[in-house]
Amino acid sequence: MSHDNIAFHRKHMLPEAPPPVTETGAIKWLRENLFSSIPNGILTVVSAYVVLTIAMAAAPWFFNGVWDSPSLSACREMLDGRTGACFAVLTERWNQLLFGFQYPSRLYWRPTLAFVLLFVAIAPVLFIKYTPRGLLVLTGLYPFIAYWLIWGGSIVVPVVALLGVLFGAFVYRRTMTASAGVAVIAGIVAAMVFWWAAGAVTAGLSGVMALEPVASRDMGGFMINLMLGVICVSLSLPFGILLALGRQSSMPIVKWICVAFIEFIRGVPLITLLFVANVVLAYFLPPGTTFDLILRVIIMITMFASAYIAEVIRGGLAALPRGQYEAADSLGLDYAQSMQLVILPQALRISIPGIVNVAVGLFKDTTLVSVISMFDIVGMIRGPILASTEWNGVYWELFGFAALLFFITCYGISQYSQWLERQLQTDHR
Repeated sequence: MSHDNIAFHRKHMLPEAPPPVTETGAIKWLRENLFSSIPNGILTVVSAYVVLTIAMAAAPWFFNGVWDSPSLSACREMLDGRTGACFAVLTERWNQLLFGFQYPSRLYWRPTLAFVLLFVAIAPVLFIKYTPRGLLVLTGLYPFIAYWLIWGGSIVVPVVALLGVLFGAFVYRRTMTASAGVAVIAGIVAAMVFWWAAGAVTAGLSGVMALEPVASRDMGGFMINLMLGVICVSLSLPFGILLALGRQSSMPIVKWICVAFIEFIRGVPLITLLFVANVVLAYFLPPGTTFDLILRVIIMITMFASAYIAEVIRGGLAALPRGQYEAADSLGLDYAQSMQLVILPQALRISIPGIVNVAVGLFKDTTLVSVISMFDIVGMIRGPILASTEWNGVYWELFGFAALLFFITCYGISQYSQWLERQLQTDHR
């Protein structure tokens, strides 16, 4: 028998051959993303040329920057004709850019601590799956703690405010079986009655655990922008949900009140509302009544943002198929239960991009308060800093620093929203 007819079977597998160089690593990424076609390759080269040109032109301005100088004239003497930034204005006036020029420097730790606690307080809300449920207690207490830290005064004021909210929530839960609308009104009235009664009782306790008080007019800098952004976004979301539901209500009076409010607010520029908060609103108050300017601005900005968020959420409600409403009805749920358990969770998930867009725009619009003599970070730059003889003429460094702070904040909000959308994705695409 000839050995040529015997079949041969390999007993060991050959080692895998390495993939081609063009199919691995950075070369693969460049080929697929930047040079996938001739037009894309041309655009990549042109874009790289533009970026390099800008970077090479801006590099001396950054690397030759002066960080230690008492004034702009001294900074220019140090540069001696070279191109360079005068970053010394940031090291000299950083406290005014962040806290304003009247907030006591010895008390900077208080708004700083409130800012740090903000991240701890919102973590259970933003990352509910990854944080202990016990931190929700701090989330509920944070607004009262932050008020006490920033404004100071006796701890009795935030404690009474907290007890009033708890009493109103208790009344709301007890009357929830009657009607959702009646329960909300009853809870608000109960809280206001509690505050009125407690205010008369605790009037003599102003010295109990008191921090040094700081008036609102002494606050400024980026702290004002953060305060307005956080407070107004937090308040406008629940108000926006109520307005969206009210606009779709079957009760004509409720519906047309919500429609009129939304359309009026959306048809008026924010700067007009700020002027109303600054000037006109005082005419509607009793003579001798003082109404804090920051509180007036918070009310107007919250109204403005609530109208836009209401339209965003209304779009999410309209995007849901009719079958979701019918499914809630088939389960025997009433209106409040169906909205809480079935409809609103889906509508809010659809509305996340629009809500984040409103929140980012609102945070940037807080710089408009500078036109009503509130010294936020833009007001500080345009007012006390540029008006001083030492730094008159410094623009790029100051406004660039403000732009960097806003970019970091807005970019963080945007990235969180994209992460949240991925977490809530359910269609497995």
